[in-house]
Amino acid sequence: MTEALRSKDWNPGAYARFHDLRLRPGLDLLNAVPAMGSGDIYDLGCGNGAMGDALRARTAGRGLIGVDASPAMLEKAQQSQAYTQLQQVDIRDWHPAKAPGLIVSNAALHWVGHHETLMPRLANMLGNGATLAVQMPHQNKAPSHRVWRTLVDEMFPGRIEMAGTPGVMAPVKYEELLAPRGRFRLWETEYYQRLVAEAGSHPVRRFTESTYARPILQALEPDEKADLIKRYEEVMHAAYPVRDDGSVLFPFRRLFFTLTV
Repeated sequence: MTEALRSKDWNPGAYARFHDLRLRPGLDLLNAVPAMGSGDIYDLGCGNGAMGDALRARTAGRGLIGVDASPAMLEKAQQSQAYTQLQQVDIRDWHPAKAPGLIVSNAALHWVGHHETLMPRLANMLGNGATLAVQMPHQNKAPSHRVWRTLVDEMFPGRIEMAGTPGVMAPVKYEELLAPRGRFRLWETEYYQRLVAEAGSHPVRRFTESTYARPILQALEPDEKADLIKRYEEVMHAAYPVRDDGSVLFPFRRLFFTLTV
């Protein structure tokens, strides 16, 4: 991989900094799966393989295939040895060789876009009795995410294309698209996460910079990036005050749904 491509790839180390907080919603999603078909299990947007062991424990003889576009993340997923196979492919272009028994996606599909066509396409791939299980952040209106966008608009008007940041439809849209296709469940959970401050940085910045803000920060020059982070952290100290023990209580909302056909 060239250095130019590598710079645009995900950083597994930065993403794993909050491993337990990012994994818990995935485990909650997996525990809510009502049924699986006889086909293989696909971990769509498997990243560094954080869900691999939990999925492996539920395979019951099925294959477990991890799918992701990031070479760096797949390299980490390979080290988990949980997967039968790993596939490097963009989710927009992915199609399974045979009907899956379960497609599970933990915090990945909000990066893909065009959900009005993506979700029905994934549903159409399922085998009889199979399930599509999805979890996505639903945090874009919270200060942690909204402030990145408003500061970019103020400081660099017209410079940065925001289409690369996550987008999730209104929950009712998923219900309208998927409920007619089978047994559908839809819910939201707000997780109250205790984030520990790091020297010289606000923990909410650390939490968001490796995911939501990643495409924003990649588009800036080093001095521009430093100015944006400084302004962002000033607002975060007001929105999410750091307590005496150096921690922040950070509410984070996530959207879940399962469809069994």
